[in-house]
Amino acid sequence: MSAPTPHLPLKLYSIVIPAHNEEESLPPTVQAIYDAMVREGVPHEIVVVDDGSKDRTWTVLQELKQKFPTLAPVQNNGLHGFGRAVQYGLNHMTGDACTIMMADASDSPADAVRYWRLLNEGWDCVFGSRFIKGGRVIDYPRVKLWVNRLANFLVRLGFNIPLNDTTNAFKAYRRTVIEGCRPFLSPHFNLTVEIPLKAIVRGFTWTVIPITWQNRKYGEAKLKIQEMGSRYFFICAYVWLEKYFSRGDYLKK
Repeated sequence: MSAPTPHLPLKLYSIVIPAHNEEESLPPTVQAIYDAMVREGVPHEIVVVDDGSKDRTWTVLQELKQKFPTLAPVQNNGLHGFGRAVQYGLNHMTGDACTIMMADASDSPADAVRYWRLLNEGWDCVFGSRFIKGGRVIDYPRVKLWVNRLANFLVRLGFNIPLNDTTNAFKAYRRTVIEGCRPFLSPHFNLTVEIPLKAIVRGFTWTVIPITWQNRKYGEAKLKIQEMGSRYFFICAYVWLEKYFSRGDYLKK
């Protein structure tokens, strides 16, 4: 970690949400995010990406758009996958800062507001951790928790960084970070480690705060344990090679 640097005030916060078969989860999720942003006076847009849903997700989004003026739903009609959906949302956002949140209401809108405040203090990135003092998880499946802690320990060891929740997608970035980390290679959940690791390796400033996570109430979890295997290893190895062998060619200018 380093110190924040002076920046012009941010103008618009893009909340990017990938959604695949989330017709039940989206109404309370969008409602909670919208209420928090309006209450805290955060200028925002909610970019929900329908990623090839087979249920009523797109219809529900059209209905919600009538109620929430900052909702900006888009459809990814190309190849699908969590990483591709997030990238589609990042490509279509109009804000100068963003956060990636889950459609299942597992991430706290109050934490997203805290991210926005810290970005405005000058940080390039704000990372949340569920596993530091003040953070907590609610109803986390035991096997997934064990795999999560092992994977994050290995990432922390391999990159020699004081971040113990790299795999969590819920993080916030200035647009300059997103543009500075392109091109993205991860079509699936491994994007959750590609973006923050690239940001760290390329010299963007970052800080960590405790956050709260709770298990979904509706539908099925999209991340399967198998995702913690070869795809994660591939992208970590790719960024690790950049860190130690690129001779600074991709550092923040």
